[in-house]
Amino acid sequence: MAEEKPISSTTKRSYWRWSKTDFFPETSFQTLSSYKTALSQTCPRLSDRLLARSSSTDELVTLQKVSENPMQKCLTWWDLIWLSFGSVVGSGIFVITGQEAHNNAGPAIVLSYAISGLSALLSVFCYTEFAAEIPVAGGSFSYLRVELGDFVAFIAAGNILLEALVGAAGLGRSWSSYFASMIKNDSDFLRIKVDSLPVGFNLLDPLAVVVLLVANGIAMSGTKRTSWLNWIASLVSGAVIVFVIVFGFIHAKTSNLEPFFPYGVEGVFRAAAVVYWSYTGFDMVANMAEETKKPSRDIPIGLVGSMSGITVVYCLMALALTMMVKYTEIDVNAAYSVVFEQIGMNWAKYLVSICALKGMTTSLLVGSLGQARYTTQIARAHMIPPFFALIHPKTGTPVYATLLVTLISAIVALFSSLDVLSSVLSFSTLFIFMLIAVALLVRRYYVKDVTPKNDLVKFLMCLFITIGSSIGVSALWNSNERGWLGYTVAGLLWFFGTLGMAFLSKQRVPKVWGVPLVPWLPSLSIVMNLFLIGSLGLTAILRFIICSAVMIVYYLLVGLHATYDVAHQNELSA
Repeated sequence: MAEEKPISSTTKRSYWRWSKTDFFPETSFQTLSSYKTALSQTCPRLSDRLLARSSSTDELVTLQKVSENPMQKCLTWWDLIWLSFGSVVGSGIFVITGQEAHNNAGPAIVLSYAISGLSALLSVFCYTEFAAEIPVAGGSFSYLRVELGDFVAFIAAGNILLEALVGAAGLGRSWSSYFASMIKNDSDFLRIKVDSLPVGFNLLDPLAVVVLLVANGIAMSGTKRTSWLNWIASLVSGAVIVFVIVFGFIHAKTSNLEPFFPYGVEGVFRAAAVVYWSYTGFDMVANMAEETKKPSRDIPIGLVGSMSGITVVYCLMALALTMMVKYTEIDVNAAYSVVFEQIGMNWAKYLVSICALKGMTTSLLVGSLGQARYTTQIARAHMIPPFFALIHPKTGTPVYATLLVTLISAIVALFSSLDVLSSVLSFSTLFIFMLIAVALLVRRYYVKDVTPKNDLVKFLMCLFITIGSSIGVSALWNSNERGWLGYTVAGLLWFFGTLGMAFLSKQRVPKVWGVPLVPWLPSLSIVMNLFLIGSLGLTAILRFIICSAVMIVYYLLVGLHATYDVAHQNELSA
């Protein structure tokens, strides 16, 4: 194989290069003949790579050499807390709370936030153990690659990266809509209509493109600089949130909490599935582990600490809203702005608007950081061209990876309306959170060439029972089955599946920071994430299947052969 030549201390290659070998250095892509030969070997290569697992050493040492320059270790637990706050606390809390309190949960919306917060916190626990042990830029992609293999990692990572790109485009359009509404009561005021384009793609949004370019440009300029800007902006948001909570409780009436469950328990869970998206974004912060000074200390404090605090803040904000006004009188479009108008504080709506714009801005900033680093690790593994893994020697950031995600999200934002973008639901986010919990169990109970075969068989049986019963609970709930028998059977199967794992001996002990109460907490994360997945509906599932099918085609044509060559480069070059 024609291996990439190492960079000597005397000859430094220019960062700004784009030759064919920078994009496709692998043997399979050197000539048309070599590519045809590789395609003819697709089946045996797929058999070789399907369940092939990476190692912590490969992710931490070997793959990072592809980037040629290191990322700068400049973040502390303080930075991670505020990056989490900036990424997670966007405009969603101001928009979704009123909608779900009015339509689904009533005053019990506070329980919806608590349930979703618990589910998110369980996922944070799992992410934290991996991030502390394998502090690399790839986040969940690397964790899944180490424990569940190349193929699962690629499909999961491809889907979540796609949703992150679409989500960034949606945030850009939302920012434009919100800003236009502040100037004139028309969210399309700053857009350009092109009649020759189909509906849904005929309102060009240059402002959304500018916002994305600015956010990603800041992210490219340096991680620490982006962290400082996020911290300053988040302080403003934090002050507004404190104002909302304090003045909310000052003007609260306990009578507004009656009835507490106007839509029953079903309404609480329906709302929980929706408000869960107010908690997403922490996974992008986990991608910053490679740039963290002391991952073993900073990541647990940063992720677990921030998500715990955010859950409390969300519950207090939801409770304040439903105590200020009767749930039937909550405005579904601008709940907090309108409720302050109702109590005579018209000026407060501008504070809420500033906070919402800030939330979208910092979500874009942190998302830019996380998406680029996710892309970088995928490129390091040669699943996409390794050109996108290169780190700029001065900024210490993945400039090419950032430009890639910027270009794609900007094109989508320019043409696609919010209606089109909102139809792409975040199925993959919950799916990958569930897979991370599964990967954590695999990490604790299975070590290759160490775990006895009988123990492996027992573990797999318990794991399949746990996952199968979790799917059963979700299927029962979404079929509107409310009888106790089905839930009792599924619940007992889940309990005994998890209990069976608890009686097995663990094959690995965390070296740095570990999830407590294993296997119970990861197993609980599995059932909660699958339950919420079932609440998304058939459209989201079909979208996931279609996107995964497209990614499988790419994997079979490109990714498989590139990763096979890299894995066997010593053998091929002999």
